[in-house]
Amino acid sequence: LEPDDHVVFQNVHKAFGTRRVLVDYCLEVRPGETFAIMGPSGAGTSVTLKHIVGLLAPDAGKVFVGDVEVTNSDRDTIRRVRSDIGYLFQSGALLNWMTVGENVSLPLREEKGKKRSDEDIHKAVYEKLKHVNMASEVHKYPAEISGGMRKRAALARVLVSEPRIILYDEPTAGLDPRMSATIANLITEVQRRFGVTSIVVTHDLKLAFEVADRIGFMHLGRLLEIDAPSKLRASRN
Repeated sequence: LEPDDHVVFQNVHKAFGTRRVLVDYCLEVRPGETFAIMGPSGAGTSVTLKHIVGLLAPDAGKVFVGDVEVTNSDRDTIRRVRSDIGYLFQSGALLNWMTVGENVSLPLREEKGKKRSDEDIHKAVYEKLKHVNMASEVHKYPAEISGGMRKRAALARVLVSEPRIILYDEPTAGLDPRMSATIANLITEVQRRFGVTSIVVTHDLKLAFEVADRIGFMHLGRLLEIDAPSKLRASRN
């Protein structure tokens, strides 16, 4: 792993109007680890992810991705940082008018400064779909597959650009227990196989305890407690 595959928040404050969402927020996600962030709705978990990719800027404090201070970077630098980050949206965010294969190929077709042949793109798409057990669905449209399959196809789209950091926003939301277990296994396998740094925002306690190296509990805009899953089982929080 590159030594800069880490994410750091230094004393970040963020408010929307009078509602304070992040308060003196500090976090360090180590290179190659899977860090789960848990908290009630509105606690700032998804807001954390949006700061990492520069979709939101803090009112005070600093956010670093590797050696880049995202909070103080120009548009080109933020674009470069984003190229190293994969973002799995809660909904999957597949385009309904494109097949599964076409959705997965999008990051490769939109890469600036790189010209890939159709053959190379098809090969990469098939490889990543095979990794998430979706190769047989390559020609289907999102409306023709289940919610769990859509989530797996979205993960293949994340993987195809070979990110160093992956952000998961409620990856098991709306899924039944069996499919949630499948997603948990995929997150673990992706981290093991590709050595990525992963941040998982979730309400799913079972998922967090299964996939995370460390878990942070959010409360009133702060990470109240951070520890390994085995130790947090005894937490009063």
